[in-house]
Amino acid sequence: MDDLYPEIDISQSEAEAIARGLFAVARADGQLHERETGVIAQFYADVAGSVSPAVLGDLERSARPEPAQLAAELSRPEVRRIFIRTAVLLAYVDSKYSPGESKLIADYATAMGISRQDLAEIETFAREFLMAQLAHIKNIDAVVEVAKKLEG
Repeated sequence: MDDLYPEIDISQSEAEAIARGLFAVARADGQLHERETGVIAQFYADVAGSVSPAVLGDLERSARPEPAQLAAELSRPEVRRIFIRTAVLLAYVDSKYSPGESKLIADYATAMGISRQDLAEIETFAREFLMAQLAHIKNIDAVVEVAKKLEG
């Protein structure tokens, strides 16, 4: 699979649409975790160049974008893949890829023309990427526990 985030330009409107979609995914399990908000803020700052708390708050409070609406706003295939990849990684931030998150991501992927097989590959890539981040840890028992949670 390709790099985590290929070098592409993302417009301000695409960045805002991605952030709204990510907030929807983060809330899909019933609550918005602080770590999820931090990841979204960092992603938005990286692609938009900066982030003000007011703008981030507005994006967080915005209505959940419907799959067809978000697909229309993210019309470029490479931006759609970045959104889905980021959404899957975000779903793991709280150590549990919940059924609500999984369903919403699958609905977004379907609307964006990303097949179930491609989504499964993105999910595998996300787990492998996250596990690679833990590879240097000397406490193997802790790494095994995290791996179990990621696969659960």
